[in-house]
Amino acid sequence: MSMNMEFEKKLPIPMEVKEMFPISSRVEYTVQKKTAELKRIFTGEDKRFLLIIGPCSADREDSVMEYVTRLAAVQEKVEDKIMIIPRIYTNKPRTTGAGYKGMLHQPDPDQKPNLFEGIIAIRELHMRAVSETGLICADEMLYPSNHKYLDDIIGYVAIGARSVENQEHRLTASGIDVPVGMKNPTSGDIDVMMNAITAAQGRHHFIYRGWAAHSLGNPYAHAILRGYVNKHGNSLPNYHYEDLAFVNGKYKESGLKNPSVIIDCNHANSGKKYIEQIRIANEIIDSRNYDSEIKDLVKGLMIESYLEDGNQKTGDIYGKSITDPCLGWEKTEKLIYDLAERL
Repeated sequence: MSMNMEFEKKLPIPMEVKEMFPISSRVEYTVQKKTAELKRIFTGEDKRFLLIIGPCSADREDSVMEYVTRLAAVQEKVEDKIMIIPRIYTNKPRTTGAGYKGMLHQPDPDQKPNLFEGIIAIRELHMRAVSETGLICADEMLYPSNHKYLDDIIGYVAIGARSVENQEHRLTASGIDVPVGMKNPTSGDIDVMMNAITAAQGRHHFIYRGWAAHSLGNPYAHAILRGYVNKHGNSLPNYHYEDLAFVNGKYKESGLKNPSVIIDCNHANSGKKYIEQIRIANEIIDSRNYDSEIKDLVKGLMIESYLEDGNQKTGDIYGKSITDPCLGWEKTEKLIYDLAERL
């Protein structure tokens, strides 16, 4: 019986793509050095605050590189207080499956999907970002089997709210050697997120890319609070002091390593009102400054930000998001300096 799909093209395996587009020894050194720094933030040895910040989706190389280059200049001025990890999110989950799915699918948002060119485009973009700025970047692991195309370049991996219950995501995360953030699901169930962290910190045997594999566990797997949606479809926040105290209690019960929370200031926490991210970020600093346990727990923020405020349906305006609305550059730069002052 035939399947209801057509196989278009056999894609190269990650090893082949890495041979075609190898990282330089300088990029390799930067990734190792910066990833070690990042891990020390999650163990609590490094007290700097983490800022995972950038566009909702990395839709085009030129504007993303301009944005990341600007971030690198700001990083130099706040490096004693903040470690900045640019978001270069190259594949996007779509709730209904419709719409722009990211650079992996469409290296040019105005052209048809081309997954072979997409794999090359996202590798080249991540390589260029590290090479030209000295920063390590974050990406979302939407498809666990694709992680190997980028695993020698990226410094931080996020598991989305719709993926966090998936067994393959959890087990693959347990075999990744950089910090992996597990978002709470869209329902807001904190136990689901804690179970995902427990799975990711454990050791497992499983099938990965056609291989029988086993993982050693990821002690840097941690929580990301992104708000949630109730049964009526209303966005509700989970970044308030009481929410953080609740998660702190859950961590204490769990016995998990390196208790850590990153707070996503957009999505359901802001109701996708991008300007609210500024107020939310400041409230989180208040909570940290009020309670030393919360200060130890909350390691940083995730913020959606780009060159221009808001979003657009088509890519007519350079540096303006074609997916969720983002905070523009001027407000972003001011926010980073303001946060550094308050830490």
